Amino acid sequence: MRLVTFENSGNSTLGARKGDKIVDLSGVAPDMRSFLEGGEDSLASARSAVEAAPQTVEAGSAKIQAPIQNPEKIICIGLNYADHAEESGMPIPEEPIIFSKYPSTIIGPGEQIRVPASSEKTDYEVELVVVIGKGGRDITEADALNHVAGYTVGHDVSARDYQLEKPGGQWMLGKTFDTFAPIGPDIVTSDEVDDPHALGIRCILNGETVQDSTTAQLIFKVPQLIAYLSHVFTFTSGDLIFTGTPPGVGMARDPQLWLKPGDTVVCEIDGLGRLENPCV
Repeated sequence: MRLVTFENSGNSTLGARKGDKIVDLSGVAPDMRSFLEGGEDSLASARSAVEAAPQTVEAGSAKIQAPIQNPEKIICIGLNYADHAEESGMPIPEEPIIFSKYPSTIIGPGEQIRVPASSEKTDYEVELVVVIGKGGRDITEADALNHVAGYTVGHDVSARDYQLEKPGGQWMLGKTFDTFAPIGPDIVTSDEVDDPHALGIRCILNGETVQDSTTAQLIFKVPQLIAYLSHVFTFTSGDLIFTGTPPGVGMARDPQLWLKPGDTVVCEIDGLGRLENPCV
């Protein structure tokens, strides 16, 4: 199932794609986080609603928003592609490198990435995003994928001068400017993703492909990340894990390539979708 949040009569509404239409799931749950908290019961109700499809809108005319707008946690993994670590001049990490973003960074498809006037080095990073369904703590690797509701496309926008050049290094500040976490357009449920570690992933800047890889290159796979993180904190439904970016980022290019107003960034992951955002 491909779950979405769309604008309906001025309100954010839960939906599911059915061909070229979107089925209104507002009768199942008021928003995505509530839907995910409902677990299998929510999925069963959604499947029934999609089959009946009493209320639909044309997908092409619907304004698609960020699929989840109020996660409790946005956890991000740094240097999780071996070739990206190499291009960054950093050793392959022995344990996951963790930072976070705030929910205020989230925007949806078509919304504007605001390039900060205070940053001269704003970078692009396409990422596979894991959406937690069933919460928990001390989750084992063997059980980890049972806690995943689905996957979506993410863009970890990064102000490199804040992240790497401020005193002490300010990873969180460099990563958490407003609008620095576009996600969407859909959450594709786990049952429709055979292997999250076998997906083509790319970023296209102004029509030029600047990142092109596969999630097979992830150093720490999804089960490892969930097990590692859950020994520290409790996952809740709707939490997001940005799993890292492949090589080709602007920081590592010669000459370096930074986002600027007027740019258009497209992030794509095979089977999950296409996320496009303009920069202002």
